[in-house]
Amino acid sequence: MLTVTRDMMLPTAITGSYPRPLWFNANLDGRSFKTMMGDSLFREQYLDAVAAIINAQEAAGLDIVTDGDSRFDLAVGGKSWFFYPIERLTGITGHRDTSPGWSQRPGIRPGKILYEVAEAYQPGVVTGKLGRGPLEYAAIWQVAQRLSNKPVKFGAIAGPTLASMLWDEHYRDDKAMILDLCDIMNAEFKELAAAGCRLIQVEEPRHHGMTMQPGCTDADLEFQTEAFNRQLAGVDAEIWVHTCWGNPNQQRIYWDVPSYERALPHLLQLHCDVITFECASSGGRDLPLFGKYKTDKKVGIGVVNHCNTVVEPAEHVAELIRKALQYIPPERLVITTDCGFGREGLSRRIAYYKCVALVEGTNLVRRELGLPEAHIRAADPRLYFAGAAG
Repeated sequence: MLTVTRDMMLPTAITGSYPRPLWFNANLDGRSFKTMMGDSLFREQYLDAVAAIINAQEAAGLDIVTDGDSRFDLAVGGKSWFFYPIERLTGITGHRDTSPGWSQRPGIRPGKILYEVAEAYQPGVVTGKLGRGPLEYAAIWQVAQRLSNKPVKFGAIAGPTLASMLWDEHYRDDKAMILDLCDIMNAEFKELAAAGCRLIQVEEPRHHGMTMQPGCTDADLEFQTEAFNRQLAGVDAEIWVHTCWGNPNQQRIYWDVPSYERALPHLLQLHCDVITFECASSGGRDLPLFGKYKTDKKVGIGVVNHCNTVVEPAEHVAELIRKALQYIPPERLVITTDCGFGREGLSRRIAYYKCVALVEGTNLVRRELGLPEAHIRAADPRLYFAGAAG
């Protein structure tokens, strides 16, 4: 569809999450967003936090902004990315102490930071047919969009990925459970689009992670494609798909960043307009693959790393973009972050200046391409500090 980014040249955006202001200490704790917006203290904190987060992105000069995933609780290791929906779906009762997902990987043991993160990821127990519950994505997006004249991108976990944090005691068939989750998400995404959201980001297809598992077959990847696309059927919006190599508490799950190569032909079959890839962490090692595998989708490349606190120089960002342009034409290239900045891993100051670096590096390349000044976005730190002080 490409209704939003169609006329943008090298559009810029972050993945989604942004560090919470320190004074935003309220959590939803499984409660309805709409109900809690009737609580004066939560409402004031939430609205002020989203306004500050959007203000920072606008001041940095980003073309597309997000609400920072502010609906998510401040929980260990970004747990709420999984558990915001888990806490609201019907058919789930209680939890197990041990996760069936990535926390069972070799090397995650007491004394290691990822073990501490894994302890917090206690999967919900599926005891009946899964039902939608009060996810309220449309209402959450509407709050954010009212605070900006720029398009607000709304991101949410994919159904197949959500399944990895559930303990199934009802279906006894992973595929059946995944397909029900996809139907739930499809209904939610349709309602979100009908409310006016023009940019919906569906996060983390399982393909690339599965290729790291022994015994992963092409049939497994084909089912993941079928299931992922089921979520997107009839959703009238520009669809982004985000892929990365993980972000629990700003930690790498894989110290040596893997390659997307085996998963890429399957990922390119997803029914989306834009698909993003983690590239900053690997120095763009996989970019030549886009000369090998052809696509008419727009490709988003991460040019700043969410796993370190060093703000990348603009020239470093520009060099990675130039490398991407060897394989992806400028009209199909989107500039973004490797993953979200999280809610507890980076400070707001560092996240903000990473956004500034992303925009300034993109502007260097825009000027090299001879783009009109109308395509150049000015990063104005003064706006950020005025907003922060106000």
